[in-house]
Amino acid sequence: MSSEDNLLPLIVEPDQLAAHLDNPELLIIDVPLKPENYAEGHVPGAVFLDHRRLLRGSGDIPTEVPDTEALSALFSSLGLTRDSHVVAYDDEGGGWAGRLLWTLELIGHERYSYLNGGIHAWRAEGLPQSVGDDSPVPSDYRAEILNPAVTIDRESLQERLGEKGLAIWDARSPAEYDGEKGQNRHLGHIPGAVNMEWTDAMDRERALRIRDYVELVTELEAMGITPDMEVVTHCQSHHRSGFTWLVGKALGIERMRAYPGSWQEWGNRDDTPIER
Repeated sequence: MSSEDNLLPLIVEPDQLAAHLDNPELLIIDVPLKPENYAEGHVPGAVFLDHRRLLRGSGDIPTEVPDTEALSALFSSLGLTRDSHVVAYDDEGGGWAGRLLWTLELIGHERYSYLNGGIHAWRAEGLPQSVGDDSPVPSDYRAEILNPAVTIDRESLQERLGEKGLAIWDARSPAEYDGEKGQNRHLGHIPGAVNMEWTDAMDRERALRIRDYVELVTELEAMGITPDMEVVTHCQSHHRSGFTWLVGKALGIERMRAYPGSWQEWGNRDDTPIER
């Protein structure tokens, strides 16, 4: 299904979403960092998703994508169907919502949008909220990895370091990037990676919406990231980089990928090259 078939644009404003709340094709998913934020008030009809279900949570790479059986169970429990248009949002400016949308892209479900600014922007507009649970109607969704080009593993990334036309966007803090902070065996960054912290792409004056596109494109170009490049983004766990992946998509970077192993994997191995 092409993006032209979508009910809403990739980045949707609160008033646009408010005008479509009664559309039965919409599946609104709230992926808060703090579960209590959902209980305190959410977009009417939004269902709750525990963000931990977007990660494998165990094994050598706990930040990896869950297997297709777990993804099928997850999306069935949320009521996803092939016809659903998903609108995702969270309470922190787009990290977990972006991770969810990236996961949908990975399984080939391209009918989705991000509520710009999440619940902060919704509340700032004074729009109605629900409290308590909006329970989903379970479905039988069979998830398959239909779009593997949206992800990249460590081996592939390591082989391609220094390749012309490939950029690596590290969404962690400057202190993590510089190797001054972190919980891993090795600190620093992937050779050649450039650093724009995820929150630097948010407009704090506009309820954490994505910043002005022209400004962001200019700043990224100054760092060596241009829309014609293949761009891989990561952080510590592909949570913060869920947002930078989404920002790249919004800015028109067509080959926007994520490295879900992120620094959790790279920084805990002894055979990965590291710059400080």
